[in-house]
Amino acid sequence: MTAAKGALLPLIRSLAPELAPRRIRVNAVSPGMINTPAYSKMGISQEMIDSWARKVPLGRVGAPADIAEAVAFLASDAAGYITGDNLTVSGGVGVHSNA
Repeated sequence: MTAAKGALLPLIRSLAPELAPRRIRVNAVSPGMINTPAYSKMGISQEMIDSWARKVPLGRVGAPADIAEAVAFLASDAAGYITGDNLTVSGGVGVHSNA
């Protein structure tokens, strides 16, 4: 977990009960490896991405749409009883560790 994520999670947990009376929900999304154009700009090959994908329990690197759908869910009425939480969208990587 990066330092930024480490700092954000306590902030989310403290803001959630403070803002709940105003019906404002506060949540986070922690993405795993997401295949974006940034990888190719950094010189990361498709072969390297494929090698990373083999280490992901779901067998693939995430797509931007995976994160967008998680955010859309948290913003929807379907998540109306979720606040102060972090949704890890990682294909199963790091679910029980900092991997």
